[in-house]
Amino acid sequence: MILGHLAFFAAALFTGAAFYINAVEQPARLGLDDRALLSQWKPSYARATVMQVSLVLASFVLGFAAWIRTDHAGWIVGALLMLANLPVTLRLILPVNKRLMATDPAGAGPESRALILRWGSLHAIRTALGFFASIAYLSAVTT
Repeated sequence: MILGHLAFFAAALFTGAAFYINAVEQPARLGLDDRALLSQWKPSYARATVMQVSLVLASFVLGFAAWIRTDHAGWIVGALLMLANLPVTLRLILPVNKRLMATDPAGAGPESRALILRWGSLHAIRTALGFFASIAYLSAVTT
């Protein structure tokens, strides 16, 4: 089923990108001084947002369509796990993002560093949602 394979592909891309951010980019940026840390985080966040939202929506729509066609629970579970990224982002992560975006890099300090640390922890939720969505999709692909 091509729809399901595409849903899985989008979820796996999302998960890989989210994991990269948590495992590579976030630790690397935390080695910067506070001003450079915030200056690096801002454009990275702006660019990643477009990609991540697109992959979440594509995976959800494709997974939902695969579920409609096959009635396999793995498709709807994966689709809903991917969709769960939106309320997690809007309720938990967006308030942190707004505070960081409103902070002038010249005024960066321990507070902005603490917010970026919090942001990284919250972002790990998205990584986990993508991972478990990919597992759900994989179960549907292989059965």
